[in-house]
Amino acid sequence: MKILSSEIMLCPCCMEKHAVQTITVNEQNIFKGVSVEYNAEYFYCDRTDETYADERQISMNDIAMKDAYREKEGLLTSVQIVAIRSKYGISQSDLCLLLGWGGKTITRYESHQVQDAAHDMILRKLDSDPEWFLQLLNAEKKSLSATSYARYAEIGTALFEQNHDLYLRSAVMSKYARFLRNPEATGGKSLSLDVVVDMIRYYANSPMVENLFRVKLMKMLWYADALSYKRRGHSISGLVYRALPMGAVPVAYESIVDLSSIHCEEVEMGDGTGYEFLPTEDKEYRYLTFEDMEILDAVIRRFGRVSKNAIVETMHQEDAYIRTALHDIIQFQYTRTLSLS
Repeated sequence: MKILSSEIMLCPCCMEKHAVQTITVNEQNIFKGVSVEYNAEYFYCDRTDETYADERQISMNDIAMKDAYREKEGLLTSVQIVAIRSKYGISQSDLCLLLGWGGKTITRYESHQVQDAAHDMILRKLDSDPEWFLQLLNAEKKSLSATSYARYAEIGTALFEQNHDLYLRSAVMSKYARFLRNPEATGGKSLSLDVVVDMIRYYANSPMVENLFRVKLMKMLWYADALSYKRRGHSISGLVYRALPMGAVPVAYESIVDLSSIHCEEVEMGDGTGYEFLPTEDKEYRYLTFEDMEILDAVIRRFGRVSKNAIVETMHQEDAYIRTALHDIIQFQYTRTLSLS
């Protein structure tokens, strides 16, 4: 028995007004044929050595018993179900609408009714997959008020982008694990995706940078890291670059440019689709030093207004590219003769 508090009240056990304790007791019970153990709350009268429970406590103890059963059977608890719904900021009835369940189903699952395994799997999927939530939301858009839909969509989109970014970052870092002990490939720096994002935004936000499409951006990133290595003995970002026909390209660039902090749009061009990097509202660069930005500015002065073909042609004349076999990793030791200074 653990004492939680004490309050003077009329005690129904002895019918006298005195200090009644609120206690918790470890109890065991059988629910659906399963023995469960949980903490139950009661009032305790020390004069009669008896316990009793009011309606609130009876309800709480019932939920505690069923949550103990849920945990033992590997099901979500009522608290976890509430947390999933709260994460999306959605009402109980609207969530039931999205899932095609009866209007009171979630209300019951958040209290006294234990969900079946099938519904538990659906709730877990909802918790881990914001994209699916958005799909369900769009399917029921006409059944929701405009205000509710907009609020749920905003929250769901933010969760999706966060979830998507975590996946992308994990995928990128896994590809870079093999280069951890190769400073000639990394430029003597551990990869920081936050730095990479700031570099890309710095270029995209500069009024001196024109037509920042993917090929040009890849080259401008390499020139910044190469110039940093030439000046300071280490790169800015920790990116590893391969020598491809169009010049230097970072390993895992496809995932990097898809991070949500980067503003990239598809543009229909005569020979296909281009990917243009555009300015962002955020003009702060928390992960770049003053010296980093000086180097980026030097690259912008040289290549900001030139065409993709011009920067590719210049890249092809660099020792670092000439001395690297096609598809191999470009070694930073070759940047000491870089054309930029």
